[in-house]
Amino acid sequence: MSSISFSGTFAPPDAAESYANTAAAREAQPTANNTADTVQLSESQQVYQLHNQGQTVSQIATSLSLPIDLVNTYLGISGSKT
Repeated sequence: MSSISFSGTFAPPDAAESYANTAAAREAQPTANNTADTVQLSESQQVYQLHNQGQTVSQIATSLSLPIDLVNTYLGISGSKT
């Protein structure tokens, strides 16, 4: 068996510190246009999204302040399921 030893440094401390400062600076700066990162969902799309996440019709109706019948309509459910 042979072993390999290395006595040098991989990155000077200044470079590592500079990288950390640059990464921190990128995270601290807000984007120029925050609205580009925001998606507005319609009421029916919100209902579908919550339903796909496993919420019940009554939970969806409560969280969006909608009548249960309207949630059922958006989901294509006939009759009242809660």
